[in-house]
Amino acid sequence: MRHGRKVNHLGRTHEHRLAMLSNMATSLIMHKRIKTTVAKAKALQKYVDPIITRSKDDSTHSRRMVFRYLQNKYAVTELFREVSAKVGDRPGGYTRIIKLGTRLGDAAEMCLIELVDFNDVYTKKAAAAPEKKAPVRRSRKKSTTAKAAAAQEVKDAEVVEETPEAKAE
Repeated sequence: MRHGRKVNHLGRTHEHRLAMLSNMATSLIMHKRIKTTVAKAKALQKYVDPIITRSKDDSTHSRRMVFRYLQNKYAVTELFREVSAKVGDRPGGYTRIIKLGTRLGDAAEMCLIELVDFNDVYTKKAAAAPEKKAPVRRSRKKSTTAKAAAAQEVKDAEVVEETPEAKAE
């Protein structure tokens, strides 16, 4: 029975699982989204969210603690410079899992795990939503004046005159 066992072992030893999660977290931070299986993504989400929370406080101690988990100085730099700046006001939930279906070879459920604030599709939509739209006109505007009719006749005459010249050349 699995009473009280909260870690998904993913069919690996403890050392292999930690190395895999460290590599996946590094890839997620560097590339902002990765494609993996659903089980690995859920394990990675639990692994990387506390790391991102720790990156909000930019101190030597925080950097050393994050480096313990990531083991990549470029990923640590990226995390503290770019990622922590975007997620500074977010209280949690830094990653999103989007299911993609099954893999062709072994029918494993695949998904895309991404950092929430770096998705252009959702952030543009959220940024565009608060803007005010122009008021919608409910009645039809009448523009059938003599000037408008004369201007339309002039445009039609120009189109007719240009067509024969183009054929003559």
